[in-house]
Amino acid sequence: MRSRVGRPKVENPKSNRFSIRLDKETEEKLMVYCIKHNISKGEAIRRGIHLLLSQKK
Repeated sequence: MRSRVGRPKVENPKSNRFSIRLDKETEEKLMVYCIKHNISKGEAIRRGIHLLLSQKK
């Protein structure tokens, strides 16, 4: 039997890509947040989206 090569499949693949533009101040705040919480910029943005969607109107 051959062993599989490559990365294992994930349950919820992140296949959609977005490009955004940030001003310098916002980008610096995002970087500080990511370093403090040891997460990627993508993960921080995903958490922000979920936070916005969970707020009551």
